[in-house]
Formats: sequence, C-alpha cells, structure tokens
Amino acid sequence: MVRTQYYTATSADGFIADADNSLDWLFEVPHDDDADAGGWDEFIAGVGVMAMGSTTYEWVLEHDQILADPAKWKSYYDERPCWVFTHRELPPIPGVDIRFVSGPVESSYDDMVAASDGRNLWVVGGGDLVGQFDDARLLDEIILNLTPVFLGSGAPLLPRRITSSRVRLRSAYAEGQRVRITFDVSRDPS
Repeated sequence: MVRTQYYTATSADGFIADADNSLDWLFEVPHDDDADAGGWDEFIAGVGVMAMGSTTYEWVLEHDQILADPAKWKSYYDERPCWVFTHRELPPIPGVDIRFVSGPVESSYDDMVAASDGRNLWVVGGGDLVGQFDDARLLDEIILNLTPVFLGSGAPLLPRRITSSRVRLRSAYAEGQRVRITFDVSRDPS
C-alpha cells in the first residue's frame, strides 16, 4: 500500500522555515553524516513520487540554482515524478518529470499513486500542503527531524489540528544532533 508521508526538518519550537522563509538555521546545525544518513537513505528508497507546494519548489530552484544545473535536482530526487501544486505559472526543470497542478490534492492523488510504482508519496516542504492532504484524509505518516534550534516565529510545521485520537507515536530516536520522530496518522475521521 502506498503511504503518504510528510518528512521534514523542524525547529524545536515547531517551525519549518524562519520568519524570512529561510532554512539557513537548518544548515548551521552540526551535521554528522554517519549518524544522520541511515534514516534518510531508508526513507528516500521507499519514495516513488513527490508532491510539493509552489513555495518549496521555488525555494529549491533558487537555493540550489536548479535551472542553471538541472542535474542537481536528479542528484537529490533521482527520477521520481513530482507534482507541484500551484495557482501560478512556474518554470519547468529541463529533463525532469514535473507536473504542475492546481485544485484539491484529492484530484491528483490517484495519478500520483499510479506513478509511484508501489512506493510511497512524499509531501515535500510546506505544512499547508500537508494540511490539505490531511483534510482529504490522505495523510498516513509524519516523520520529523527535530533540530536543536528555537526560531520563535516563521512557517509553522503544520497549520492544522490533528487530534491525538488520530496520531500514534511509532518511534523516536537520536540521529546525531537531531531527533527523528515518526507518527502514524489514521485516515479515520474519528
């Protein structure tokens, strides 16, 4: 069964970007490749397709200069197709399977699952898009990489309420300077 996963880094006080929409804070945290790599490698191997909001897409394009060097995208995400949810016209990345869509996530969900090759769907980046997947009861898992920094304000991890009756802690463990926390999310509305 294809699982819809929200995998992201978060500050200890629940923000995924600072007040200036920057992720610089994330890259300032000491990073131990040996301690951190195992969880990421296992996660990304299970991903067959991605869903991304326009803000995240634009951040990746700008931060990594992807349009000047499209090979960088593939070095991060391989050949996985990516649905970008947007109401604006955005530049495609040459040679990359990017599908721009607008409208509710459930309108594209079956197409994403069909393209996943039986692997999982990763909701990349912003909490609002994740909230839309949860609103449609299509979210199965939240994987947080809690980072030891307090931002005080910024883009919230998830601007929706998901009650404890639907969320169950599966695991929590330290990976270098981060704590990886995995929650299962029930699609049942009760």
